[in-house]
Amino acid sequence: MKNYHTHTVRCKHARGYEEDYIEAAIRKGFSVLGFSDHVPVPYPKGFVSGIRMDVSEIEDYTETLSKLRDKYKDDIQILIGYEAEYMPPFFDEMMKRIREYPLDYLIQGQHFVKDEISGFYAGSPTTEEERLKDYVDVTIEGMKTGVFSCLAHPDLIHFIGDADLYRAQMGRLIKEAISLNIPLEVNALGYLTRRNYPCSAFFSLASEMNVDFIYGCDAHSPDAILRPEEIHGFPQFLEKNNITFTEKPFNFPLKEAAQNHTEPH
Repeated sequence: MKNYHTHTVRCKHARGYEEDYIEAAIRKGFSVLGFSDHVPVPYPKGFVSGIRMDVSEIEDYTETLSKLRDKYKDDIQILIGYEAEYMPPFFDEMMKRIREYPLDYLIQGQHFVKDEISGFYAGSPTTEEERLKDYVDVTIEGMKTGVFSCLAHPDLIHFIGDADLYRAQMGRLIKEAISLNIPLEVNALGYLTRRNYPCSAFFSLASEMNVDFIYGCDAHSPDAILRPEEIHGFPQFLEKNNITFTEKPFNFPLKEAAQNHTEPH
């Protein structure tokens, strides 16, 4: 079992030390634990995000995980990453900052459209088709950058309007994910906390379209490092929506680009 979606206290809404997450993952039989705390973004002076680490914390985050990776190398594979939004006004500078330190991967978690300062939070209920379309558009734009390994909680957008509109717009997102070979995460935290995701309307459509799925704990505490079968009702959700997790290797476009001295497209 592998999990690429793990947070740290630096994001201001998680708890527990990195080593606690690692030891929990080892106890549960995970072979890979990827840390993907909410990415620091170089916002304009005066704006401080309440849900992500500061740019000044990148070095400590990287060094802490690098040391633990060495310490536990015989027990589990530790990867260093971030969960990031594609926010056009800040994206290039963000990428420049985080790539100054060792980095294995990024997962795309599009919480805001189009950015945290002037946009909207995708998880707020809406009946507006324009918001649904904007979410799909910016998520696709992000996937097309070529830097992301997977799409976390792809169904985060909380659209409560017309079901046919939902299928049409989210079908565009799924189609692009397939074209770009980007797996879609089935998010355990959302299921555990009874959020609007993971959503059967989305995942039944995605399974019909034959997309690749991966499992994500989205752990904000060590006790959230759970195997799917440990979560009450979750196996039934997977079965209902014909979800099986891909056996394909996880993509690391950032590492591959660095090794080849090229930039992701």
